[in-house]
Amino acid sequence: MSITFSGWEAVKDRKNLSANEEPKKGHCYMMYHGTHLQNAKTIISRGFQPSKDGLLGPGVYVSRNIEKAKCYPLTVDKKDKVVFKLQVRVGKVKKINCDNHPMQKTWHQNGFDCAWVPPNSSISSIRSGREEDCVWDPSRISIVDVACCVDPATRKELRRLIQHNNRSGGECDLCHEESDCNPHPVQSCWQCGKTICAFQQKHHCKH
Repeated sequence: MSITFSGWEAVKDRKNLSANEEPKKGHCYMMYHGTHLQNAKTIISRGFQPSKDGLLGPGVYVSRNIEKAKCYPLTVDKKDKVVFKLQVRVGKVKKINCDNHPMQKTWHQNGFDCAWVPPNSSISSIRSGREEDCVWDPSRISIVDVACCVDPATRKELRRLIQHNNRSGGECDLCHEESDCNPHPVQSCWQCGKTICAFQQKHHCKH
């Protein structure tokens, strides 16, 4: 007896991932990024610029621990800081949990999209014990809100810019969800050939 699969039905998992849980390949998670206030508007309008180096090499450094993000930039007064709330599509994740890990700065060259340092790892330079992530491709990161900003007026202005920037992506014609700044990935159904969006919650082939 043959079974024919001709569609799908998806359920959104709204559970947040705790800081000690390993990110799963291909999933999207809420994270945070702290930056200098003077860079905030540029980041919202143009996206993140990867650092040239760091503990995990080049990339955009983020964390699921908001207290970690609040520390950055280092040696900057909190009135000059802003912490962004993000949605991060982690892709393929490599765990880096010790000093001198063989892929500490070469994880991307080995096919990974994100490096993850778990909390309370044995990496000596992270004295706080808080988890940390490094994302190679900034297009995997979307800003959704301002998590921390001392000045209420500035926080309101930044939120307005974020909302305007997110709306500029428009609505996807296939799944009818907001597509942010990047178009949703589309492809042909393997069975019926109809053009589908990977974010559609349902698709059923017509017989």
